[in-house]
Amino acid sequence: MKNLAGKHALVTGAASGIGRAIAQQLAAAGAHLYLWDLDQEQLTRVAHEIRNPNAHIVIDSCDLSRIENISIGLERLWKLWDRVDLLVNNAGIAYYGPTENMTAEQWDRLMTINLMAPIHLTRQLLPHMLKLPEAHILNVCSISGLVAAGRFCAYHVSKFGLVGFSEALRAEYVRRGIGVTALCPGPVITKLYDSAMNGRTDRKVPNPPRWLSATPEQVAKRGIRGVQKNRGMVIVTPMAHFLWRAKRLAPGVLDALNCITRKKRKKADTLPSGNTTGIQSAAVINTVINAADQSQQHSIVPAPHISLHAKVEK
Repeated sequence: MKNLAGKHALVTGAASGIGRAIAQQLAAAGAHLYLWDLDQEQLTRVAHEIRNPNAHIVIDSCDLSRIENISIGLERLWKLWDRVDLLVNNAGIAYYGPTENMTAEQWDRLMTINLMAPIHLTRQLLPHMLKLPEAHILNVCSISGLVAAGRFCAYHVSKFGLVGFSEALRAEYVRRGIGVTALCPGPVITKLYDSAMNGRTDRKVPNPPRWLSATPEQVAKRGIRGVQKNRGMVIVTPMAHFLWRAKRLAPGVLDALNCITRKKRKKADTLPSGNTTGIQSAAVINTVINAADQSQQHSIVPAPHISLHAKVEK
């Protein structure tokens, strides 16, 4: 899909972060947008920020934590559009903390938004996309879907699943005219960590250092280029490339680091409270490995080029 002008794109989680940047850059390329997010107020701002008068923009609210809302949202979309050339599965949330502290409800919510929603949204759009001359699916995954660390277990599980889903879809449908790209950035400056569910009461969810992080605009640019060049996987940031190559070439190294920090942490438990070497080492590994996506979202709006839609009933 080299030419995005006139294409119709559905973007989830478009109110902020990577989703917002993707929406803005797609509109600049001449695409028409149907934007989903829970934050309707912020989504409206995003729509008004877009300056391309030729881009038609629709914003709609869709709670992806409830799978039945996907069908409702698509019914509303089909009343306005007759095609979706590009699907961007971007919405996502995170959980930080000991996995044993996660409730069944927290697991269900995270897995539904991060993995099952993209699966069901793709499933419902595939028959339509197969009828088009060309179509593309961009799944915003993460380096966390390629390399794992501690205290973000559920997030890793969902992103590993989304990477696998992307690879399987591409193997099946690329020969039938549907491109699939897994976008795997390293840490990104978004609200993912600030809005993450926190399973620890003694500390906040740590944010990766800004010098190690990419901007949403950088990630969006690489993702859209991946769509245009029909790349199967796009990895963003030097650190993400390093971790992915390290795991592929020397898979035991990262595992050994996790084992070492575990031993240091046990030793630290027996030392005075001022000695936190093991904990700090683990924090460094987690900061390096865990990537920041964007918070889950979905909404609606117009100006001359924006269409306004009512909120999905809950």
